[in-house]
Amino acid sequence: MAVRRRGRLPDEVRGAAVRAGMSFAFTVVAFVVALLASWAHTGLLTPALALMALGVFLTAWCLIDVVVSRQVAASRRRAPNSAAPLDGSREQRNGERARGH
Repeated sequence: MAVRRRGRLPDEVRGAAVRAGMSFAFTVVAFVVALLASWAHTGLLTPALALMALGVFLTAWCLIDVVVSRQVAASRRRAPNSAAPLDGSREQRNGERARGH
């Protein structure tokens, strides 16, 4: 069975994925700061929890952006105003088998 390599993601999808990764990293750092601040009983806990909540919201927003960007990129790969299947989809592969490719 031949292994098929995935193609490169479109730029807008890669950008959205990088933003999601950065916001997740920000959230993890805010979580660690909040955890350490709670162990140390400092006044830094409240701002750290606020930043962590903002990070969770931002991460969710970025993940939604990734999903929407993937959908937009997928619709651009199709021919305009057609119901053609996406490249590499099951429908396309089944159609190729039926034609004898």
